Amino acid sequence: MNSTPHIPDPRPLYARATAQLATVIATVRPERLDDPTPCEEYDVRALLGHVVSGARRIATVPEGGDGKGADVPEWTADVPAGQWPELYEDGRKRMLTAWESDEAMDAVVTVPWGRMPGRIALAGSVMETVGHTWDLARAIGWSGELDEEVARFALATAHQALPAEGREHLPFGETRQAPQSADTCTRLAAWLGRDPEWQVPGAARQ
Repeated sequence: MNSTPHIPDPRPLYARATAQLATVIATVRPERLDDPTPCEEYDVRALLGHVVSGARRIATVPEGGDGKGADVPEWTADVPAGQWPELYEDGRKRMLTAWESDEAMDAVVTVPWGRMPGRIALAGSVMETVGHTWDLARAIGWSGELDEEVARFALATAHQALPAEGREHLPFGETRQAPQSADTCTRLAAWLGRDPEWQVPGAARQ
């Protein structure tokens, strides 16, 4: 991810992005856990495990962790749907506490995508959180409005972090063209390689 001295403080935006994701997680019904998501490698259950584990892993970074978190396994066990909100809230709170100091923003840290100042690493977590919020919302047919300001920050981060070309060794597909009427979160999803018009059968049930 390319650094910039002008990047805003990502902490308030991370708090909003994760609160938004927590809202969506709270609406997941048990019968939707095995449904596919726009992120092809995950069904709903695996995506929930990924965001819970990811928050816990990146929470170790300000104290010298590398964010890979070998001691924090992926939550892929048969977790009841009603337990996911609690698990994610725990991971979210760990993240907010771990990154609350101003010193963490300017310290050079190690995350799975490289070494960089903390504010840039956390901006990457905002981008990932917003992207996966879109994935989950589409997968379960969530019809609420997503935070445009947070999405604009995430999209700007994605434009800086992810080239449009040469993604062969990155965990993102080729960029897609979003419809002109698409909101910012959908345009972010398209830049991350998702199909911006992805739907799952029965999504309107939510």
